[in-house]
Amino acid sequence: MKRPNILLIMADQLSALALPFHGNVAVKAPYLEELAKRSAVFDNAYCNFPLCSPARSSLMAGQFASRIGAFDNASEFPAATPTLPYYLNSLGYKTILSGKMHFAGPDQLHGFQQRLTTDIYPSDFAWTADWRKKENETAPSGYNLGTIDESGLCYRSLQLDYDEEVETKSVQCLYDLARDDSTAPFFLCVSFTHPHPPFHILPEYLERYKPEEINLPIVGDMPMEQRDTLSRWIQHSHGLAEKSASEEQIRRARHTYYAMISYIDDKVGNLLLTLKRSGMDDDTIVVFTTDHGEMMGERGMWFKRVFFDWSAKVPLLIRPPGSSTMRRIPDCASHVDLLPTLIDFCTDGATTKWVDPIDGRSLRPLMEGRSDPDQATAFVEYMADGVSTPCCMLRRGRYKLIYTHGHQDQLYDMVADPNELHNIASIAGEVLAGLRNELLSWWEPERIRNEVLKSQTRRRFIKELPSEMRPPWDYQVNVDDTQRFVRRTSGLALKTRSRWPRKSSIKD
Repeated sequence: MKRPNILLIMADQLSALALPFHGNVAVKAPYLEELAKRSAVFDNAYCNFPLCSPARSSLMAGQFASRIGAFDNASEFPAATPTLPYYLNSLGYKTILSGKMHFAGPDQLHGFQQRLTTDIYPSDFAWTADWRKKENETAPSGYNLGTIDESGLCYRSLQLDYDEEVETKSVQCLYDLARDDSTAPFFLCVSFTHPHPPFHILPEYLERYKPEEINLPIVGDMPMEQRDTLSRWIQHSHGLAEKSASEEQIRRARHTYYAMISYIDDKVGNLLLTLKRSGMDDDTIVVFTTDHGEMMGERGMWFKRVFFDWSAKVPLLIRPPGSSTMRRIPDCASHVDLLPTLIDFCTDGATTKWVDPIDGRSLRPLMEGRSDPDQATAFVEYMADGVSTPCCMLRRGRYKLIYTHGHQDQLYDMVADPNELHNIASIAGEVLAGLRNELLSWWEPERIRNEVLKSQTRRRFIKELPSEMRPPWDYQVNVDDTQRFVRRTSGLALKTRSRWPRKSSIKD
């Protein structure tokens, strides 16, 4: 059996609800739309943690964040955790990472045999959350009303520097893999940092949109006293409890965010074109997703950290090798399902013995038209900045339960109330009790709370040491150029091997 290659493309902080194939017709993303036409499109896919590092750790491990101690953006991802790259390594795959993965801790590979770039964010304990703070204190998240207000044009930024390098090295890597004479399949993860804030982008992308094309939030701002407990905490954390964004600021920020999505769309298009030109398109599974969403002014909220769909729902496109057509899948799914799904395709459905129990299940049956309503759940949790107690969300079928430990439950009917405006917890007692009992039969908030507090204490101790005593874990890329260009070898032979395609006929 020839195992398929895998190209996993990730964006950062891109909500499913911002994309045209999920209903936002204001956004221009033609390459993603074209990919969707050839993919399984999951209409109710969720991240497992609406924050960068824990979301990515959960995706790679196929396990919920609380199981692996991924509590915030500075939680060490344990090196002994079996990950998707490790499982693929065991099947003979080459595993390569290009771009952001936000691994915290000394292991900056987690099974990837090669990294093409460094990371964009710190790998140490600098961003440790602190639950000693009161819930209404502003957290040092770095994002506030000023972030929204400064949205707009730039010619160069940290994020542009990074994503241009990620794209260049990923394109080069695909051609290198095509020219490699070995028969080993590959897993290449290409992970961009756009459209994560700050909301800055090149003028040519802003010019793709007319100001009147920018739609405003479906659900507007609301008084703090009308918000649920978790939303109040997060508004305080983001410095938005006292003053909210004006209509002009909202429109400008959304304009920039949409333009940043178009920027990422172009990157996706270039990768897919390269895959085609390399001759590997028909042998490669293509996956597109993002780590979590972005509230983008809905309900007067911004950024992430909450369980409303703009924050927690993610795009998930899975295109099998070769030609395919769109299949829209309404069943709930989440990032922990990616590991078993990809392993299912790579082993052609053979039973896999997991080293650790995983929390996901293969989505392949759904992709092949075999629905299993009993398995259709999505679980999301949050234990980082802005709160002082474990919080989570359980989505089963049409109902979404939001649980904030020690506070009032929220229950939404996502079919009748997709904008999550009416908490029906008080009138749907049987549904609430069923979901709550199911959740608390295995998720233990008091135990998790104690683990979070102990973890924060340990990491704060190290974080507060003088800088020269703190661990230097940032990944450094080493490139051996003696093997890439003409050195002590035949120039003609190397040039011949490097040409792609090796015959004169070139087909786009």
